[in-house]
Amino acid sequence: MKRITRKVMWPNAAALSSALLLIFVLGSPPGATAGEAEAKGLLKAMSDYLDAQKAISFAYDSNLEVVTKQHQKLLLASSGKIELGRPEKIRVTRTGGFADVEMVFDGKTLTVLGKNLNLYTQVDVPGTVEHLVDELREKLDKPIPGADLLLPHVFDELMADVVDVKDLGSGVIGGTECDHLAFRNKDVDWQIWIAQGEHPYPCRYVVTAVGVDLAPQYSIQIRDWKTSADVAAGDFAFNNTTGAKKAGLTELKDIDELPAHFAVGGKK
Repeated sequence: MKRITRKVMWPNAAALSSALLLIFVLGSPPGATAGEAEAKGLLKAMSDYLDAQKAISFAYDSNLEVVTKQHQKLLLASSGKIELGRPEKIRVTRTGGFADVEMVFDGKTLTVLGKNLNLYTQVDVPGTVEHLVDELREKLDKPIPGADLLLPHVFDELMADVVDVKDLGSGVIGGTECDHLAFRNKDVDWQIWIAQGEHPYPCRYVVTAVGVDLAPQYSIQIRDWKTSADVAAGDFAFNNTTGAKKAGLTELKDIDELPAHFAVGGKK
């Protein structure tokens, strides 16, 4: 199937609104839904490529969209780096407007350092990175940015409960030409841009919470992608070089992407 490449320039917001209205009224562009099998194949190829990597490192920029009571959308921006040594080691840094955080996991102990607070806490979580991701999501409420992309068998994780698949052709992220795919399940819409060529790594991942009022989004954009031999040997031990004081997890205030003074709202 021929790839679909589109380059569109909108002259102003009014023209954009009119164009979007036409899309909603007339339906999706021809061929947008015809590539379902190809889209699944591209996602599976990315999953197989990621599964084959024993070591991965990349820098990222993330945006968490929040909606105020006045229906104003705001973006909370962060940047950081992830170093992964399968199956049981990971280091994550994230710097934003409210926090400067580092997480280190050596297969036995998770250390969370609030650099701006000069406090750290440690939690025993023996096991793999996959187990750690589950513990962070379900028990500690401290998810890793883009964690879905770090799990084994990414294809199975992402495709669970998917009811709609679209191949949207090509896009360019950070100068890299990508395949642009869109998916929908019961709770969220999500899109992914996958680098074309022999290294099909994820370049951008966007999740839209369709069940929340005004459908806020979370996005992560990946850069400086490296794997295996190109990844420097990582030290996944916690080195307390700043003399940070040990504290309980509850004492590390405002270390999340959503700071404490932003109250979580309800669904539609």
